[in-house]
Amino acid sequence: MGFASIITSNFIGLRYFNQSYKTNDGLYSNSPWLDQNFNTIQLWSRIPLSEKIQASVQIPYHYNTRELEEGNQSISGIGDITLLGLYRLVQSHADSLVYKHSVYLGGGLKIPTGAYDESNNGSVNPSFQLGTGSWDYFLLTEYTLRKNKWGLNNMINYIIKTKNKKDYQFGNQFNYGSTLFYLLEINNFTIAPQVGIAGEVYDSNELRGLTLKNTSGDILFSKIGFEMGKNKISLGAHAFVPIQQNLTGGLVEANYRWNVYFNYSL
Repeated sequence: MGFASIITSNFIGLRYFNQSYKTNDGLYSNSPWLDQNFNTIQLWSRIPLSEKIQASVQIPYHYNTRELEEGNQSISGIGDITLLGLYRLVQSHADSLVYKHSVYLGGGLKIPTGAYDESNNGSVNPSFQLGTGSWDYFLLTEYTLRKNKWGLNNMINYIIKTKNKKDYQFGNQFNYGSTLFYLLEINNFTIAPQVGIAGEVYDSNELRGLTLKNTSGDILFSKIGFEMGKNKISLGAHAFVPIQQNLTGGLVEANYRWNVYFNYSL
């Protein structure tokens, strides 16, 4: 879902997002498709430590539900906390051309504060968890280009995942996104409509060093949304609709994602 706000570079806020999926065990041609919903309330922030260094913290609380042939299941609780550091490598502008751009490089880690249930390993979607149970590591870069009121924000990150205490290892993950936005300012009020794409690529999971079938995949979303703010307060919302996907050998399909957030500028 990204680590940045379009309107303000430094903030603390609350973000809610919902992810809707359907799964099929593939055992029979008429096996039913069953719904899964992932709900997250997240405290997120991007805090300046110096002129060029920023820190980002994300603390999630999950409430996930899914249909099973024998009934419904739900799990809830705190998820894995993410800590990131970002360094501004480049920031330049030229008033005569009315453009500017910035480049951030960063890294961080995900702390296994969320509960991991090994009994879910063999299910169609082994990611139905509150946490991975593992220490995972982030590498990321962010590039923003602006000219007049138009801007383009690009982000890529790579997550290196390690084995947890149950000898289960989720596959490494590559995320990317590009968002075109327009800044409309009226008095002290700013609104930024946005369109873009976002994608994810997953490597296969492993159990005791053995690669697990139907656990890799990729997905590409279209993205539309807005952010608006006045003084130090801002609100935003986005909707994500799949363009192309191949998750877990076609046994899991994403329906949509959406989020809303409320930020206070620092």
